[in-house]
Amino acid sequence: MAKSKKITVQGKQISIILHKGDDDFISLTDMLRAKDGDFFISDWLRNRNTVEFLGIWEKLHNPNFNYGEFATIRNRAGLNNYKISVKEWVKKTNAIGLKAIAGRYGGTYAHKDIAFEFGMWISPEFKIYLIKEFQRLKKEESQRLALGWDIKRTLAKVNYKIHTDAVKQHLIPPYISKSAANVVYANEADVLNMALFGMTAKDWRGKNPKKDGNVRDCSNVTQLVVLANLESINAEFIRQGLPQSKRLIMLNEIAIIQIKSLVDISSIKKLKEGKKLND
Repeated sequence: MAKSKKITVQGKQISIILHKGDDDFISLTDMLRAKDGDFFISDWLRNRNTVEFLGIWEKLHNPNFNYGEFATIRNRAGLNNYKISVKEWVKKTNAIGLKAIAGRYGGTYAHKDIAFEFGMWISPEFKIYLIKEFQRLKKEESQRLALGWDIKRTLAKVNYKIHTDAVKQHLIPPYISKSAANVVYANEADVLNMALFGMTAKDWRGKNPKKDGNVRDCSNVTQLVVLANLESINAEFIRQGLPQSKRLIMLNEIAIIQIKSLVDISSIKKLKEGKKLND
């Protein structure tokens, strides 16, 4: 889901709608306040160089762009008696790079590529500071996401200690060798791997020879949250004396329910149906 953020560029607050990937939109309405004089976005949009730039951008990103209407607009762009609004531009050309958003926090928004070009129209200095602040925001967002992943990974590791303690207390006979104990630990870890990922750690390594780390290191945040839950649940199942085969089925069913709850993927099939859980 898209979310809104603000950055400050030369004393002006600029709204940004953040999307997944590289499709963020920046408020041209906010940016316009940084330009001295009585100007409108339509003044920028009637400029022939602007129209040429927008046309090239749409050709690269928009398969439904209306080239016929664009050609008409381009031919008239720059004439003293010609003006076009953002809504007209979008309606006539099926453009996706500009958006006129209604409401209290609405205004005209542009894809970041186009917004940077608009920033040059305001002033070269403004454009530089806009890009700098935008990059700072994206870096903070990236670090925040990475921190969230690290916290979930740490939580999974802490819960795994609870899990291994239960294995040690209830499944490993006294005075067993360390190597034999490790086999039991690994076997129980693979119960969780099978329940959540549909494969053992060895199977995953065979399918991903070029990836660093193990299956858990390469898991997403949703999978790590479910894994942490499964570790605690399996520890309790072990204390109850449930056999491994029964625990695997129960854990798989719990994993499916929790994954569906978190990401609403209705197509995930149960392990017993021969399907593997994916993102």
